[in-house]
Amino acid sequence: MRTSRLTMTALLVAVLSTFAAPQTVSGQAPPAGEVIIAWHVTIAPTWFDPSSAPPQITPFGTLYAIHDALVRPMPNQKMGASLAESWTESADGLVYEFKLRRGLKFHNGDPLTAEDVKFSFERYKGAGLKELQTRVKQVDVVDPLTVRFRLNAPWPDFMTFYGTTATGAGIVVPKKYMTHVGDDGFRKQPIGAGPYKFVSHTPGVEVVLEAYTGYWRRVPNVKRLVLKSVPDVGTRLAMLKTGEADIAVALDGPEGLEVKRDPRLQLVSSRHASIFWLEFAEQWDAKSPWYDKRLRQAVNLALDRKTTNEAACLGFCPPAGVIVPRVMDFALQVEPPPYDPQKAKQLLAEAGYPNGLDAGEFVPIPGFPTVAEATLNYLNAVGIRMKMRPMERAAFYAAWREKKLRGVFMTAVGNSGNAASRVAEFISSKGAYAYGGYPDIDDMFQQQAGERDVKKREALLHRIQQLTIDRAMFAPIMDLRALMGIGPRIADHTINLVPMTVWPSYEDMRVKAQ
Repeated sequence: MRTSRLTMTALLVAVLSTFAAPQTVSGQAPPAGEVIIAWHVTIAPTWFDPSSAPPQITPFGTLYAIHDALVRPMPNQKMGASLAESWTESADGLVYEFKLRRGLKFHNGDPLTAEDVKFSFERYKGAGLKELQTRVKQVDVVDPLTVRFRLNAPWPDFMTFYGTTATGAGIVVPKKYMTHVGDDGFRKQPIGAGPYKFVSHTPGVEVVLEAYTGYWRRVPNVKRLVLKSVPDVGTRLAMLKTGEADIAVALDGPEGLEVKRDPRLQLVSSRHASIFWLEFAEQWDAKSPWYDKRLRQAVNLALDRKTTNEAACLGFCPPAGVIVPRVMDFALQVEPPPYDPQKAKQLLAEAGYPNGLDAGEFVPIPGFPTVAEATLNYLNAVGIRMKMRPMERAAFYAAWREKKLRGVFMTAVGNSGNAASRVAEFISSKGAYAYGGYPDIDDMFQQQAGERDVKKREALLHRIQQLTIDRAMFAPIMDLRALMGIGPRIADHTINLVPMTVWPSYEDMRVKAQ
């Protein structure tokens, strides 16, 4: 291979990683204390295995506690060197080479080598699989500390797909252990290389983790991390008030207000790349009412996004006009549709439904009851009559991917990446979570994927997003800024320390001295 040139980003990372090398582990105080985090959903054992990670941020709340990746979101970096101390990109954009840190070990003591990196990538089958399979030609183990990825053609988003929460493809699992126990055994007793070791899982109740003192970056401050499944928002608030939980995830507006009123507690809004929207699953079916663009436009005009934001999010969640979060690179910055229920009714009448229509079940993503109820109420108010059908979070993800959700349903997506990674999964017809698409959008997506001129890429991605608006492909609701309740025992919650994620930097969290 021709000598690779070190990109400016990689060079900077290499320099920074020199100061963050494993020697920082020694001489640090041993971990102490416990932090209990009350989750807004039931924690699924599938989220212990990165190979099947959906394009969602929720599973990374466990994945980045137990596991680590070559590169990933790091404190104050959208993407930083982690298990890899540096990486290079060839001048022609076809080869990426990663150098692993020396002395890395999994929780069971097995060494972490380039073989584990290759194995982990090749067993990956989660979000972004089609893109990665299409564009990555092969993975070569150069030596135990060097792994080389060869692409079929230049792909400017390789690092975005591989090194952020756009996918879990960069997370490394132990080949020897995985081969021995299999997928099911791994989900029962996962072994990783992250800051926390798996201790136990009580399904539907909690996951217990313990600090891994051999973690390369630093010994975690907190010894024991307990992730509790608490779907009911009132219960999460009660646990925070009584001290049964130290962090309550994704509070609704009323509960957030109660936290603000309690001087012992703190309310923090996340800054991650999340957004709510309505999917029109049947818009490509000529026999469905949703084939008519006027109905989809009516839905967009029926939603009072500003009031929903104030009720569910205390004003922290900006109303959205497109399904790519505004904090992402290449996001189209547009105003949301106006709230105009009379125009919505007029469009329904023009489409042949002067008395409204019975639109079946409304399935919202679990964990956000106020957003779901407000959205359903606005639809019913203009004559789009639907009934709520609750669903558990992991089942919702599976039903969405398997195309079992029909009619109109509400989802939210919070993984990072950029506009291209969102188009890949939700807008392109080949996306794992897309119910359909358009040839011209697919063509533009393929064109931007190989475009190395940033301005030209941006123009193409903006055009794609504008077409989703023109064709009323979705009904965006609002960017999500999750309201996190923080209890009095927490000295440093580290929420928002890692850009574009809702989860704390686990190894950096601190509790107050007792």
